[in-house]
Amino acid sequence: MEEGKCLIGRQPILNRSETIVAYELLFRSTGSTTAEFGDDSQATASVIINTLTGFGLGDILGQHKGFINLGLDLLMDDSLNLLPKELIVIELLETLIVTPELIEHCRILKENGYSFALDDHEYHPRFHELYEIVDIIKIDLIQSPITRLEDMVKNFRCYPLQLLAEKVETREEFQCCFELGFDLFQGYYFAKPSLMEKNRLDDSSSTMLKLMRLLSEDADLPEVEKTIKGSAGLTYKLLLLVNSVGIGARGKIETVRHAITMIGRQQIKRWIQLALFAGNDQRGAENPLVDMAAVRASIMENLVIQHRTLKVAHDSTEKAFMTGILSILDQVYDIPMDDVLHNLNLSDDIKDALISRSGEYGKLLHVAELLETMEFDHICSHLEETGLSLDDVLQAQIRAYTWRSRRA
Repeated sequence: MEEGKCLIGRQPILNRSETIVAYELLFRSTGSTTAEFGDDSQATASVIINTLTGFGLGDILGQHKGFINLGLDLLMDDSLNLLPKELIVIELLETLIVTPELIEHCRILKENGYSFALDDHEYHPRFHELYEIVDIIKIDLIQSPITRLEDMVKNFRCYPLQLLAEKVETREEFQCCFELGFDLFQGYYFAKPSLMEKNRLDDSSSTMLKLMRLLSEDADLPEVEKTIKGSAGLTYKLLLLVNSVGIGARGKIETVRHAITMIGRQQIKRWIQLALFAGNDQRGAENPLVDMAAVRASIMENLVIQHRTLKVAHDSTEKAFMTGILSILDQVYDIPMDDVLHNLNLSDDIKDALISRSGEYGKLLHVAELLETMEFDHICSHLEETGLSLDDVLQAQIRAYTWRSRRA
C-alpha cells in the first residue's frame, strides 16, 4: 500500500427522529493508530485530499453529508477546494486559534458554498463573528455536562445555526438534549450496539429467525413467502426495508411475492438478516444499527473474495455475510448467543466464528471488529495467515460503505 494512504471510519449523525442525516468521517494513516497527521504539512494535506477524492465520497456517504475534521494547515491550503462542497461539512477543531485571517478565510469558503461545524465548543461572546459563519455547533457532553447546557443553548439560539450533541452515551442524555432543543445527535448510544436499548425478540423477530433457517436449508420460495405473510408486522417491516434501500428503484415493492421476484433468494436472505436489526423502528435502513450490521457483514463478504482459501470455498461469501450479521445480534437482543444459534441450523465454522472468533471466518470477524475501532496495527498482525493485505481491507471497507446500492 502506498505511503500516506488513509483508511476511513464513519460515525452516524442523527436528527430528532433518530434518523441518519450525516456521517463524521474518521481518518487514520496506514502507519498510525491515531488521527493526527504530524504538522499538517502541505505534502500531507495533498495526500489526504487526493485520498478523499479518490475514495468516491458519494458512494460512502450516499445522500448524506460528511463531517471532516481539518487542522489549520489543511484548512488554509488551496487543496481544500478539491473537496466536494455539496457533500462536506468542515469541522473546525477546538484547537484552532481564531484570528481575523481565519474568520475571513472561513467567510470566503462559506460564500463559495462550504458548510462549517465548530467542534467541541462552549459558548463565549468572543466567538461572535464565527457564530455568524458556522452552520452547526457541536457540544461535547463530556466536556460540557448536562447541567451547563440550558444557558448555553439559550445563548446559541441568537444565531441561525443548529446544535449537535456529541458523545451521547445514554438514553437519558439523548432525552435531555432533545428536550433542550438540540437538532442533531452523535455518540455511542446510537453507533455502538452494546449501548443500544435491549429488545427481547418479539413474534416477528422469531419469524425472521425461522425464515433465516428456511433459507439456509434451501426451502422452496412459496414456503418462504407463506412464512413472511404469516406475520403482518414482518410483512410491513420487510417491505419497508426493501423499499427504503432502493432495491425497488424501478417501482415500489407492494407485495411479498413482488419483493421476492425482484430481489431473489440471495438478497432476501440479506434483507431478512438486516430486518432483524430494524425491529419496530420505521427508519429501516436509516437505523444506525442496521447500517453498522450491514457494513460489518459486507466487509467480511468482500474480504472472503480475496482470502487465500475461502475464495474457492462453496458459499463462502454467504457464510461470511451471515457471520457478520449474527455477530451483532446478541448485543441487540438481550439473549445469549447460544440461544440465538439454537434457533438457526448453522454450520460449525460459522458457530465457531461467533462463539470464539476461531476458524477462518472467526479471524475475518475479528478483523472487521478491529476495523470499526480503527486499530490498524492489530489488524496487520491478524492478516498474515489469511493471504490478505491492508490494501484488501481498505478496498473491502470502501465497498462495504456502498452496501445500499447492491443489487441481486
